[in-house]
Amino acid sequence: MKEIKYLINDELGLHARPAGLLVKLAAKYKSDIQLGTPAKMVNAKRIIGVMALTLKQGQELTMTFSGEDEDLAAAAVEAFLAENNFSPAA
Repeated sequence: MKEIKYLINDELGLHARPAGLLVKLAAKYKSDIQLGTPAKMVNAKRIIGVMALTLKQGQELTMTFSGEDEDLAAAAVEAFLAENNFSPAA
């Protein structure tokens, strides 16, 4: 299992456009991908769950990857987050 943590820098938080793109990217992989906060994790392949988190600017986003292509999935998601105004959490 792999885990990554990023901070949301966008003033709109994790809004519809980047959330939709992230879900679309996650759906390309066979691994189980969870997204959220320590309080609540959801399936990163389901837009309704991701949007229901209502993640805001400054919050830490945690993602876990578990499965046969977890390394590829984690690398692709990290690249996506870096390109879309997220920064690695300390």
